[in-house]
Amino acid sequence: MHNSPLVILSSARKNGDTHQLVSNLFLGKDVALLDLLDYHVTPYSYKGEYPSHDQFLTILMDILKHDSIVFATPVYWYAMSGSLKNFFDRLTDLVTINKTIGRQMKGKTIYLLAVGAENVLPSGFEVPFAQTSTYFDMEYKGCYYCRTDELLTMPDKESFLYKIYTSGK
Repeated sequence: MHNSPLVILSSARKNGDTHQLVSNLFLGKDVALLDLLDYHVTPYSYKGEYPSHDQFLTILMDILKHDSIVFATPVYWYAMSGSLKNFFDRLTDLVTINKTIGRQMKGKTIYLLAVGAENVLPSGFEVPFAQTSTYFDMEYKGCYYCRTDELLTMPDKESFLYKIYTSGK
């Protein structure tokens, strides 16, 4: 098990604002980064049938190596990115065809990073993260939201980093 957090980056742009948020926040910190743009995750299938090039389970194997998972997403149309939503839809596999892996999610600590243009996150933005954490018996520890015009200053970043690196204790 790795003590460093795993950041799952989920933007449509490789080096966009979300990547800048992650880079600035974790500058000089021990962190693992997984960019969903580097993986092929097929949309959820009710039949549980996926092509051989699907890499959802590869991502899950990386997740299982870490105690803390940080989802990083831009705010797209008042919600998480499409790639992250697709990933979340695939978590259904962990309660149907991959239950053993699903049970191993228990006890993980979940955080959220979001970047957008508005002053505050849209109402309900954190709900999927908090509720999914509860469903899998993980602990959701909150969100760090940064406006695009604050990416260089990042107010209150130290208190959020403290939570991540001390497991919120």
